[in-house]
Amino acid sequence: MHLSSRIHTFGQAMLSKHGQRVHKIALDAGFTCPNRDGSKGIGGCTFCNNKSFAPGCREQAPLEGQFDRARRRIAQATGAQRFIAYFQAYTNTYAHVDELRRLYDSALAEPGVIGLSIGTRPDCVPPEVLDLLVEYQQRGHEVWLELGLQSSFDETLARVNRGHGFAEYESAACAARARGLPVCCHLILGLPGEEESHYHITLDRVLETGVDGLKLHPLHVVKHTKLAIEWKRGEYTPMSEADYLRIAADLIERTPWDIVFHRVTGTAAKDILLAPEWCAKKWDVLNGIARELEKRGTRQGARAGQAWNKVCHAA
Repeated sequence: MHLSSRIHTFGQAMLSKHGQRVHKIALDAGFTCPNRDGSKGIGGCTFCNNKSFAPGCREQAPLEGQFDRARRRIAQATGAQRFIAYFQAYTNTYAHVDELRRLYDSALAEPGVIGLSIGTRPDCVPPEVLDLLVEYQQRGHEVWLELGLQSSFDETLARVNRGHGFAEYESAACAARARGLPVCCHLILGLPGEEESHYHITLDRVLETGVDGLKLHPLHVVKHTKLAIEWKRGEYTPMSEADYLRIAADLIERTPWDIVFHRVTGTAAKDILLAPEWCAKKWDVLNGIARELEKRGTRQGARAGQAWNKVCHAA
């Protein structure tokens, strides 16, 4: 069962554009976050143990070593020889622009690297950073700005201690896209206090703002987080796998085909995952979403432009 026949995936988009497989290589360049170092807050988001989003990355190894290990894994899996340097761990624009240039240049100098994907917060992309990314794009590199929004509801963002609101996302996304930089927005399903209507409204707001790519993640509970404490106290109940598959399929149907899905699920390493157990089984979830879309006889964009409540009643 091929997910790419139902969803406009990042892999297929890169294959079509570059004529060969292109893999992201997730990197940890040693950044921190303004929500951890006291600039915006301390402790980070209530769900954040960054190892859960970048398994194996928090090793502080030189970038060259991280590339070498990733290439070996990819060679065994697919044999791809073209790569996107994905600065993933923590806030990858949270430094002086000269330091960012040094790190990005170092990654682009690696054999086979054709571009950059920069994961960051929407309150950490000043004009000089956007201008730097435009420079790389103008040189012919593939460049993506990945903004972690998670929810468009400010009360939710405050509850999980994000340290920014939806207005900061709108500003950053519009500023980037005005320069011609493609934006990939990260959204989390299952945040405390949210229900199905929140996910649809957030998608609507993101689409109205303008976006080029999306990532969907289920919220998982990992060790050494405030969310883990809430879960152990019975104050938070994770989303079920069946609900995630159904709601993810709903959101995919409502997303126009020209928007690229960089990811439709997220996993956590078994050594830190507390709940739900199904978040450790990436391929089960991917296949489940594909089966759900196949069962409906539908695909991405099939219900684009419809209001969320009409979709829910029609499903």
